[in-house]
Amino acid sequence: MSNQNTRRKKQKLTPESQFRCTLDQCSKSKDLSAAITLYESSSNPTLTLNNLNSLLYICSEALSNPNIRQSAIDFGFKLFRNHSNENLNPNEATLTAVARLAAANGDGDYAFDLAKSVMKQCAAPKLRTFTPALNCFCGAGAADRAYEVEEHVVSAGLQLEEPELAALLKVSVETGWEDKVYEYLHKLRRTVRGVEESTMATIESWFRKDKALDVGLVSLDTEQIKEAVAKNGGGWHGLGWLGKGEWVLQKTNVASEGTCPACREQLVCVDTNRAETDKFAQSIASLAMERERQPNFKEFQEWLEQHSGYETLVDGANIGLYQQNFAQGGFSITQLDAVVKEVHRKTQKQPLVVLHRQRVLSLLEDASKRELIDEWMDQGVLYETPFGSNDDWYWLYAAVKLKCLLVTNDEMRDHIFELLGSNFFSRWKERHQVRYTFVKGSLKLIMPPSYSVIIQESEKGSWHVPLAGEISDESSRTWLCATRSGSNES
Repeated sequence: MSNQNTRRKKQKLTPESQFRCTLDQCSKSKDLSAAITLYESSSNPTLTLNNLNSLLYICSEALSNPNIRQSAIDFGFKLFRNHSNENLNPNEATLTAVARLAAANGDGDYAFDLAKSVMKQCAAPKLRTFTPALNCFCGAGAADRAYEVEEHVVSAGLQLEEPELAALLKVSVETGWEDKVYEYLHKLRRTVRGVEESTMATIESWFRKDKALDVGLVSLDTEQIKEAVAKNGGGWHGLGWLGKGEWVLQKTNVASEGTCPACREQLVCVDTNRAETDKFAQSIASLAMERERQPNFKEFQEWLEQHSGYETLVDGANIGLYQQNFAQGGFSITQLDAVVKEVHRKTQKQPLVVLHRQRVLSLLEDASKRELIDEWMDQGVLYETPFGSNDDWYWLYAAVKLKCLLVTNDEMRDHIFELLGSNFFSRWKERHQVRYTFVKGSLKLIMPPSYSVIIQESEKGSWHVPLAGEISDESSRTWLCATRSGSNES
């Protein structure tokens, strides 16, 4: 009975439905030959946009097979020529697929024109729309044209990722354009934490070139370099190649405290730069003002201007409620007091504890806790956030504005923090968040790492480049150390 029903359903399929069903199978298996046969045997070759895109997708997926590569290119172009004028209004997926075919055929100009046409049609381009042209130009050594593609990518509000940056770096290395090599090393630094093996090989090839021997600025003084490094948050100056002479390359592992065994330089924990940090603080304040009672948060901002000497912020609620999900659990002021005392011991300065007023009033009702709360208030340790406020805005804004350490185990992943963006935020947390744990009542503060796993450029002109990969022990990560005998000595 079941088989009869299946046969009846098949018999009811229209030619168009049967075509689509078979095409879906070809697309799933990426079978170019079957797709060509299906198309050529069709009595009505008029296609919907969806069908055209499916066929072009099959063609573009076949480009990696050298045996059918040219057939895929020819068939794809034939489809586009025959059906682009059938009022189909090619979309981004259509034009991207044809751009891939054009690039595979060595026609970077056509691939680029197709990418630009997406923007002209007011469609939203994607990075994949420009990648075929960029890779084609890079592969052909046409550096100027590749840089032009990058300009269009940026103007479209898109951000290049490692594969595209690595291609631009490689063509810059091959053409000996030292300023562009420097530029793309820094773009990689901003985009990725560690680089892939192929990117590492490209970077090595640059430092081994004769051209790399000649690069180097000689007119910068040490103070100018130090000021640039400080302004940028550490780990890079961005002023250009420093030093002179041959580059010495070594693959090494960085010690846990951040010392490079190859050159003995100290890697740093890279902070966000001043402009970024100030902009971030402003964005937090703007969002807080939208969601909080404005007079309350404005009052906090004014108070903070008058009390800007704190070096550590403490998320009181997060610590007081840590591991308190048991029958007799509640708010542990003992844990919070331990954190306050440990921070003071380490820094010789009192932290600022941010705690909601309702929580403070509750603690004051307990005679055994009142004395400690009164002591914190007298010493300026405690700031109470008012009723109707979310204390998250307060401790985060203060930590960013004052460029403080922040003691909290809050992962800061909820909707409030998503509004702030992930790239900058993750970098800021790495440098400023202090985590903690209590093991059998004993506190341990987990300080930020002593160095950042990111491309670093030193004040002396040396470079340290980490290899990408998830590893359990950072001391086993491979780094490329590139230094030179005539480095800029402090």
